[in-house]
Amino acid sequence: MKIAPAQVNSFNETCIASHREKFQFLGDQLAKRGIDVEHVIQQIKDFQVAIPSWALGMGGTRFGRFSMGGEPSTLEEKIGDVGIIHALTQSAGAISLHIPWDIPENPQAIKDLAASHNIVFDAVNSNTFQDQPGQSNSYKHGSLCHTNEAVRSLAVQHNKEVIDIGVALGSKSLTVWLADGSSFPGQLNFRKALSRTLDSLKEIYNYMPADWKLYIEYKPYEPNFYSTVIQDWGTSHLLANECGENAYCLVDLGHHLPNTNIEQIVSTLMWRGKLGGFHFNDSKYGDDDLTVGSIKPYQLFLIFNELVYGINNNDANNPPLAWMIDASHNVKDPLEDLMQSLEAIQLAYAQALIVNHADLEKHRAANDVTQAQSLLQDAYRTDLRPLVQEASKRSGGAIDPIACYRKLQIRESLIETRGLETTASGL
Repeated sequence: MKIAPAQVNSFNETCIASHREKFQFLGDQLAKRGIDVEHVIQQIKDFQVAIPSWALGMGGTRFGRFSMGGEPSTLEEKIGDVGIIHALTQSAGAISLHIPWDIPENPQAIKDLAASHNIVFDAVNSNTFQDQPGQSNSYKHGSLCHTNEAVRSLAVQHNKEVIDIGVALGSKSLTVWLADGSSFPGQLNFRKALSRTLDSLKEIYNYMPADWKLYIEYKPYEPNFYSTVIQDWGTSHLLANECGENAYCLVDLGHHLPNTNIEQIVSTLMWRGKLGGFHFNDSKYGDDDLTVGSIKPYQLFLIFNELVYGINNNDANNPPLAWMIDASHNVKDPLEDLMQSLEAIQLAYAQALIVNHADLEKHRAANDVTQAQSLLQDAYRTDLRPLVQEASKRSGGAIDPIACYRKLQIRESLIETRGLETTASGL
């Protein structure tokens, strides 16, 4: 289904008076602080976040999965769901596919369908953490790092096929996340496993078109719990450097040990020109894949503060970043969850945009710790939701996307069309 602009405009009329009042008050307060409100709004309008095809259905755990009803069971339906999110928010103008979960039978038709929703294709993602039906060799003991050359060749070939699919869809990047590792001491030779992984990644990298980027993801544990081959940002950075100038590190906010200073990692990678992008989510204990900003909103702001500073002081010519949500929805409507995540991302970005970095550097130079902390906290504690809502409205989106989604009874319409028992492909 598609949401017509008239439907969104009609909804906005019901809340425009209250919004204008809040927006006017906030704008006046920000102007007194010397903040260019129009510049911030434009930056928010321009900010687009990719939606992963696998996040549009209900997630689950190893204990069970509870269906939502109306879930997309085909790639076409998934594109339609991203179209709904984009129509309501005007900030989700890209979809990221996971292969082989979402192989297009007719790439041009799929590309045309996405274009009809004003959606493009973000990075394509390979999958060597699951054996597929009829697979000749198993990834049980690894893929790109495997001791068996035949398994490594199978994994490399899969990544090449993913690139081919991406080329057909107009994508310009490949994301590689590996489950490779070990669960017990002695199981794996660390050096040899990393060396074999590097050789495999180089072959994949050399296959990519010249204008493509390779994003190398890392994770400290899970599904292997003693070691993972690409366990941290340093290893990802090492591999990216060895592969070439178009290889970068990809930061997933859930792929860190508890209390890791992710904002410092972001700062360092941008300084070296090797930050490729983000997978946004939130966590309490591990890779929980929770709604962005639901647990650690201040950390999200601090990360964006480093990003904004890095973008404005891009000495290493770090390329434009790839932004994507990577979350799992076990008890919430996936489309509502994704819209909540989009708002949290935009809000953190807006808050970072109003940080006065010139004053912050003065406080740092004077070692005035109190003022430096207060300056950041003042920006974080400023409620900029009216700016995010104004950016959405000006772009043609809803002032309150979730309220509009419910007013239009989108989930009920999806259930009526698709049924209660549909299941999204993938995890």
